[in-house]
Amino acid sequence: MDLVELLKRTEGKTLEFKRDLSSPEGLLRSVAAFANTAGGTLLIGVEDKSRHVRGSKDPLALEEQLANLISDSIAPRLVPDLEILPWRRTYVVAVQIYPGPSRPYYLKSKGLDDGVYVRVGSTNRRADRELVEEMRRFARGEAYDEQAMPELDSEAIDFRVASELFAPARKLKRADMETLRLLTIHQGCKIPTVGGVLLFGKERERYFPDAWIQAGRFQGTNRTRIADTAEIHSHPVQAVEEAVAFVEKHNLRAAEIGTVRRKDRWMLPPAAVREAVINAVVHADYAQRGAPIRLAIFDDRLEIENPGLLPFGLTVDDLHQGVSRLRNRVIGRVFHELGLIEQWGSGIQRMKTVCREAGLPEPLLEEIGTRFRVTIYTIRKYTPNVDAIDQAILETLANGKGLSTQEISTRIQRSPRATRTRLMNLVGRGLIREVGTSPQDPKRRYFLAAKG
Repeated sequence: MDLVELLKRTEGKTLEFKRDLSSPEGLLRSVAAFANTAGGTLLIGVEDKSRHVRGSKDPLALEEQLANLISDSIAPRLVPDLEILPWRRTYVVAVQIYPGPSRPYYLKSKGLDDGVYVRVGSTNRRADRELVEEMRRFARGEAYDEQAMPELDSEAIDFRVASELFAPARKLKRADMETLRLLTIHQGCKIPTVGGVLLFGKERERYFPDAWIQAGRFQGTNRTRIADTAEIHSHPVQAVEEAVAFVEKHNLRAAEIGTVRRKDRWMLPPAAVREAVINAVVHADYAQRGAPIRLAIFDDRLEIENPGLLPFGLTVDDLHQGVSRLRNRVIGRVFHELGLIEQWGSGIQRMKTVCREAGLPEPLLEEIGTRFRVTIYTIRKYTPNVDAIDQAILETLANGKGLSTQEISTRIQRSPRATRTRLMNLVGRGLIREVGTSPQDPKRRYFLAAKG
């Protein structure tokens, strides 16, 4: 373990500094929270604010004290790695806690009802009943949306709605309802799962009153002045389209200040918006009560947040590295079948790519309370990255009249298939617009998205 590298970092989800053991309960809360969430490291002998190394005069005694304290105070039994790290003329004791397989871990002195903690940023938060239940499901390898709803029968799922939403992808058969886990067998009867009701339930909001999207457009950069709002209560597949349409309706623009005059340009890459909305719907913790998915548009950014911390064992850094874990398997499976999710774990990477190619900063990913937020900024950081072929397409569309795929491919001297791939990429980055009745419309035409 590299002490210098750890001291360069600030306290966060997986790192905490402790001056000494004068407050053992605070240390124990951190140990339990690390074990319940994504693991972490405690450095004993370091000031938590200044990161000044005070060290320990007797590190062997401190190490033994820590081992006994953790063993005696936390249940189920937790065995961390303890390491004595030299620092100049003193020592720091490092406590390495790994994500535990027997969640939830709790402080014995407080009991299971009040002694379970999770790590949120650099703080420890007491877990409520819903979060404790999620830990238990995670330990059993179960997903909330795969759970049976025995109080309902198979008729609670609207097969007609499901069939209509599946129609663009394939014909939905009755047998698919079990394959997709929309229905499951419980005590010899076919009954809906949580995911089935969330996706296609006839009375979905009766059982999940917070499973909707609250959208708002605010003037300025805070929530003081509301320009427009929408409550999206459609089935999740439709809700994604309506949420994206709400963003496009407001045609969000960001100012570019040039040497002569101000120029406004629509800055949000549609592909990034779409991925952020889909991620929020697929990864929301629907067991939580009290708040829907929220979408907020400001002059300088778009915020999309969903209830639920990251799945246990994951950190924001993991997401940046392309690591992902699906919270809702039924919803994820259906969205994958419908082509809304192309590849598992690729959504965040795709958002980052299209923002970077559009000249925007990478999206900000953060846990806030017990919610997860994605922020997409609209002020360009640098000139959008376009190669010679992309530039040729943009120049071809500069006359503003709109061209078909075939017309563009002829002018840039590329095959229609290769041209179509390029056009889809430029549409996703928000650099051009596609106008037609559907992606399969042979008469669809393309226009520059920039307006000034």
